Order: sequence, then C-alpha cells, then structure tokens
Amino acid sequence: MSSFYGQAQFQARFGTYSEKEGKNLIPTQWQTGLSNSSAVSQLVGLVINAWAQDRFGSRKTLMFFMVIMALAIFIPFFSTSLTMLAIGQFACGIPWGVFQTLSTSYASELVPTVLRPYVTAWVCMCWGFGLTISAGILRVVLTVPGDWGWRLPISLQWIWPLPLFIAAYFAPESPWNAVRRGNIEEARKSLQRLRNADGNNDHEVEATLAYIRYTTELERAETENANFIDCFKGTNLRRTEINIVVWCAQILCGNAIQGFAILFLQSAGFSVEQSFDLNISLNACFIIGGFICWLLFPHFGRATIYMSGLTYMFFSLIVIGGLGFAHSSAARLAIGIVMIVCQLVNVITIGPVAYPIVAETPSGKLRYKTITIGRFAYVCTGIVNNIITPRMLSPDDWNWGAKAALFYAGTNLLCNIWCWFRLPETKDRPFGEIDLLFDNKVPARKWKYTNVDQFADIDRHISKEKHDIVTTTTIENA
Repeated sequence: MSSFYGQAQFQARFGTYSEKEGKNLIPTQWQTGLSNSSAVSQLVGLVINAWAQDRFGSRKTLMFFMVIMALAIFIPFFSTSLTMLAIGQFACGIPWGVFQTLSTSYASELVPTVLRPYVTAWVCMCWGFGLTISAGILRVVLTVPGDWGWRLPISLQWIWPLPLFIAAYFAPESPWNAVRRGNIEEARKSLQRLRNADGNNDHEVEATLAYIRYTTELERAETENANFIDCFKGTNLRRTEINIVVWCAQILCGNAIQGFAILFLQSAGFSVEQSFDLNISLNACFIIGGFICWLLFPHFGRATIYMSGLTYMFFSLIVIGGLGFAHSSAARLAIGIVMIVCQLVNVITIGPVAYPIVAETPSGKLRYKTITIGRFAYVCTGIVNNIITPRMLSPDDWNWGAKAALFYAGTNLLCNIWCWFRLPETKDRPFGEIDLLFDNKVPARKWKYTNVDQFADIDRHISKEKHDIVTTTTIENA
C-alpha cells in the first residue's frame, strides 16, 4: 500500500492539495492509518493462526483463509474513500497475518534438517517475487489514467487465491503437526508421500515417525497443556526473546526505509518515474539475494550471516544519511546505488536467514505460538515505523529526507550488539539437539562448539526424573 502514496492517480483520487509541493498528497496521518489498519488486523490473524494451525493443521487453515482473502479484496477494489480503503486493508490484514507464520512453521517441519534453511529462506524469496511483480505492475500503470491506475494492481491479487487453494489441497500435512494433534496415521501418510515410499523404504518412514514422536514426547513433558503464557516461562522465555528480536531487527536494521522506498527516493530528489524504476531494482534484490544466500548456508552459520548483514547495513546507512546533507545530482545517484547494494546485502543475509532462525529456536509444542509472538512484535514495530517514517520523509512534517537513515543506523547497532551476546548458532542442529541446548542453558557464544548426545537417558527424561540427558563437550579454544 505504501507504494501507492507516491502514485499520481492514487494521489488525485484520495489526496489533499499541498501548497508547499503544488500537488495532491496523501496526508501523513492517512499514510499511517492505511498502513496500520492492515498491521492491526495482522495481529488478529497471527493469534488466530497460532490456535487454528494447532487445532486443524496447516493445510486446512491455509485453504480457509485463502477463501477469506479472495473475499476481502473486494473492499479495497471498490473503495471510494480513504476510510473505505482502510476498512479493506483491515479485512485483508487478517489472512495476511495467518500466512506470515503458517508458511514458515510449515516449511520448517516438512523437510529434513539439511534442507530446512533453504525452504524457510525460500519464504523470504517469495516475498521478493511478490514485491518485484507488484513494483513492475505499479510502474506499468503509471500511464493508466484515472482510477484504474490503482484499481488494476489491486484486482490482480485475485490471481493467487484459487491456485494456492488447490496447491494446499494436494500438499502433504506437516508430520510434526499431525503427531502433535494425535493423528499418527496422517503423519505416516505424509512421510510416505514426502519420501515417495514404495514399500522398500518403510523402515525409514517408521524411523522418522518414531523420532518425531520421541521429540514430541520430550517437549510435551516440559510443556504439557501449553499456552501463550508458557512462552515466557523457563527456557522458553529465551526462545521467545530470540524470536522477537530476530523478527523486529528486520525492520530496525534499516529495512524500514526500504518499505517506504518510493517516498524516500522522492524526498531525496528523484522524480516519480525514477523512484518507481529504482523500486523495481530494490525489490528484485530479494530474488537475487535469496539465491546467493543459499550458497552461503553450507559454509557459514545462521548467526554469522545475520550479524555480517547487520554490520554492512550499519555502515551503508551512515553513508546514505551523510549523503542526505548534500543536494547535488551526484549525491542522489550515490544514494540510489548505495540503497540497491544495501538492499541486496539485506536480502542475502538478514532477510532470508531470519526465517530458519525463528523456525528452529522454538520448542515444537510452542513453535506456532512462539513464532506468532515474534511476528506479533514485528507487526507492532511496523506500526511504530508506519507512524514515524512517513513523518521523517514528508516535506510537510519533519522533512528529514535521506538523513532518516541515520536514525535507523542507531537501531541497527543496538540489534547487532544484542545478537553478539544472545543469538545462538543453530546450523546443522536437529530440533532435538536445539531443545537440549536450551534446556541446559548453554550460552549463545558456546553453541557452535558444544556436542550433544540427545538420546542419552531417554526413559528417565520421559518419566520426568531430574537427570541430565545431554553430554556436552565444549571446545574452549576453537
């Protein structure tokens, strides 16, 4: 929606005249209202998904909310006022909230450990595909006169619900989800489909199913009858903290200004056409960066990649903010180049790597709830961002322009400091090992060098006797 704020047709239909700029602009309070109307309803969708995915499974939840999505699009399409548009954004936000966490948790549970970072990072790349397509469409419709300049992009959203509904219908259910719901046979059938079982590898299916049931029992012993409050108790508090900060850092790292890229570029002196052209390049970085990130996963840990991205973006934001004090065409060109490189680094590192981290760190029993809390915090951070960033960029308000990057350089630095002390390394760890490292309160900086025997004392752990079930060997000078 924020991309429409710089579109002439949208401004003509919904904007008010600005004497300072000599044209219609969307008032900053309505920019905030439109963005936050969907953000607030996304919070509702996140909470609904945490319950629905546990109760009905991933497939049924996705199919139901695809239908809701198709119906909700009618409201913004036929909007005649900013108020009606805000109501439409609110209606669309509920299924958007459901999809945000459902996709990540489903992907993380469907594949083996070695493939987990790739499929969860693919979620981020899909955001990139969508953003690039939308940016391209918005650039094309710049020459479409009248209301169809903004209605056409909204109507094209109807392309997606039906094929995605069909895909979800034929997709296998998460075997982890099925076991937690007590449906062992459904879990077995899912594993057979995922392994393309032909009767010759039934022992592999049964072995995997036994491991899922065993890990689920370990988690159930710690989180029987779990609810949202349990996410803030014991070692689950640390898992929840990681989810919250890793999600929120996706905005606080400096990506917030990318969300208002068109307004940011126009406030820095770019023309309308130039800002929309550059926006396509910025969003295309999601796709390119995602593939590059896949090449990094076998060689570097999640935390290493994540913190490297934060560090690079910090210096890039300093450069962009510094260039904001200049007013030459060369400075504008430099801002555009640095923004593209900064965005590329972001989607190679922070963007896609966040998804395996938030999917791997929660306990299985609380995975949906923990990811929901983290994403809830992310959306709340986005609400604050939607309030202050338009004011930073608007010529009728604070009018910071490119200097707004300096503010986010500060929030980026705080996130990086937290990561150094609190973000553990989960690379190549199955869910069972991650659970035991949290249970034994291993410091984040030592995770990389700690070995775990996750099958020691199985019977005593399931019977809830207080005995250590891990054997750790820490390499102090590695």
